[in-house]
Amino acid sequence: MLQVPFIRENKQLVINRLSVRNLDATAMIEDVINLDEERRALQTKLDAVLAESNSISKEIGILYKSGQAEKANTLKTKTSELKEESKVLNEALNTKTEALNQLLYKIPNVPHESVPKGNSEEDNEEVYTEGNIPKLHDGALPHWELAKKYDIIDFELGNKIAGAGFPVYKGKGARLQRALIAYFLDKNTAAGYTEYQLPHLVNEASGFGTGQLPDKEGQMYHVTEDNLYLIPTAEVPGTNIFRDVLLNEADLPIGITGYTPCFRREAGSYGAHVRGLNRLHQFDKVEILRVEHPTKSYQALDTMVDHVKEILNELKLPFRILRLCGGDTGFTSALTYDFEVFSTAQDRWLEISSVSNFETFQANRLKLRFKNSDGKNELAHTLNGSSLALPRVLAGILENYQTEDGIKIPEVLVPYTGFEYIN
Repeated sequence: MLQVPFIRENKQLVINRLSVRNLDATAMIEDVINLDEERRALQTKLDAVLAESNSISKEIGILYKSGQAEKANTLKTKTSELKEESKVLNEALNTKTEALNQLLYKIPNVPHESVPKGNSEEDNEEVYTEGNIPKLHDGALPHWELAKKYDIIDFELGNKIAGAGFPVYKGKGARLQRALIAYFLDKNTAAGYTEYQLPHLVNEASGFGTGQLPDKEGQMYHVTEDNLYLIPTAEVPGTNIFRDVLLNEADLPIGITGYTPCFRREAGSYGAHVRGLNRLHQFDKVEILRVEHPTKSYQALDTMVDHVKEILNELKLPFRILRLCGGDTGFTSALTYDFEVFSTAQDRWLEISSVSNFETFQANRLKLRFKNSDGKNELAHTLNGSSLALPRVLAGILENYQTEDGIKIPEVLVPYTGFEYIN
């Protein structure tokens, strides 16, 4: 969440940048400042009462030692009154602080100055394209038909077992899925990311730490009896490794990677655009996360973007990169780049990765700090990216690599699959 001192010192800047998200935050920002003024006033009063109480307590001790018990007993009455006053002030301070925090939880991150104003994905800026769109043979099929033809993914069986959006991968389909996971992890660890195996459920504190709560609870599966949430992405457990952690400046940067299944309710998603692997309730993803020094986080973001580019170049898939507009940028992000692969059989672009810089937004929630060169505690910057989300990468491979004789496996994946064709 945003830091109150930053809001106080940059009130108009915050309002102006949040307007890029099509959000008039004027009233909320004014309320934050007013609540903070009231909180600070209560804190000042409480500090004064406690200071007076401590001073009188010391005086009482001196009076007792000097034999002036009557005066000491008179002052004890005063300390009782001050103790009751401090209790009332402390309760009022806690109430005001909670009200301030609840308001701050509702305010999204301030977009980076490069984020364009816009309402939806139609207003995103294309900043890079690479790869040639293949010309397919007559009768080329979308991936859901290919999956049925070659018996590698069974959507109906998944529907029987769990419901729509839970496919069953079979035979070479399962092998290809496993090959992609291993390939992505190998690329990430070779780039310096440390591999982690992470929990697939998280507690409420973890959801608040990365900003999924209270913003996205409707998109997450909730295990109500234990108050745990199935993870929507490895970003949540991975970033929460650093919750309530004080690092040394020399520890930075930190990079981790991990494979997890991801679970998203995707309520209200219907239609042809979500057929097959296009939108799922359960899917596999390999994630990269970074904890960075604030002065180096945008350089790190560029490095992450280049890393995902390299993977897609090795897979030889046509792709493009979009800088998301304010209306399409996630609640916690300051700047996001989306990668999209072209689905030739569907004649459309499919999102396969988001790479984001959250600056201090998550770190403030997480209390993730480092001790800087001046010996002061400073909030770190957090970043994350999909490297990569499997379903639409798999869809792109099936559709773009299909031939009349079967589906050719990208050359870089053959050592992982052990076969060159699905036929």
